[in-house]
Amino acid sequence: MTPSSPAPRLLVEERRRLIVELVEQQGRATVEELAQRFDISPVTIRADLEALARNAAIVRSHGGAVPAPAHAVDTPLSIKETRHHAQKRRIGQAAARLVEDGETIILDSGSTTIEIARALRTRQWSELTVITNGLHIALELGAIPAIRVMMLGGLLRASSHSLVGPGAEQMLAQLSADRLFLGVDGIAPEVGVTTPDPQEATLNALMIRAARETIGVFDSSKFGQRSLSVIAPLSSLHKIISDTGATPDYVQALEGAGVRVTLV
Repeated sequence: MTPSSPAPRLLVEERRRLIVELVEQQGRATVEELAQRFDISPVTIRADLEALARNAAIVRSHGGAVPAPAHAVDTPLSIKETRHHAQKRRIGQAAARLVEDGETIILDSGSTTIEIARALRTRQWSELTVITNGLHIALELGAIPAIRVMMLGGLLRASSHSLVGPGAEQMLAQLSADRLFLGVDGIAPEVGVTTPDPQEATLNALMIRAARETIGVFDSSKFGQRSLSVIAPLSSLHKIISDTGATPDYVQALEGAGVRVTLV
């Protein structure tokens, strides 16, 4: 490309992900502002906002959009992946660096753990075993010859692309792992880590029992949030990897509970 060439157009999904991030960072965004930022017509921006609103990624308002409540419902994975994507990517890369050749790890389903899987793809392995209940994670890693993927069976949760229920629980009860990377929807010192779905919480608790070390991986928007089902108290976590948006009081509370915190 020559210096005078125009910048390449963003793909639709890339643009919509950036729109969600901008709305959440600023607290609001207008159609005119977005059209100018992305150098496209207001008609196209309105179509983007309508599509994002249908998927609960944002809330449509007169002349623009405001952020959607992040923890009010069990948000689809496709929408979770648009939220705080840069932070989740950094967290995923930091978590992947902890994995050693020859280990067996558990990757919980989620929008942050998929970033761990993507980071694992970029490394050279002689052998690595990954246990997961996430279809998206299995598909991400399944084509790597040196990575053996063990998919937990069970009932498919379409919103999270994950498998849960007695089938997954029975299979997991026969397995053990070196590390668990656990993604959650909420963490509060007085409650612990939580998720919207009771079956997911039950399976996550069994993952903690199966692993020698449990590492929580989630962006700082999860601090102070609570979902319906409690997975485990803070004492069940050995480490947490989050982003630098975490407030000092939450970090202090976690470290006071014996959890090592890394911010990236």
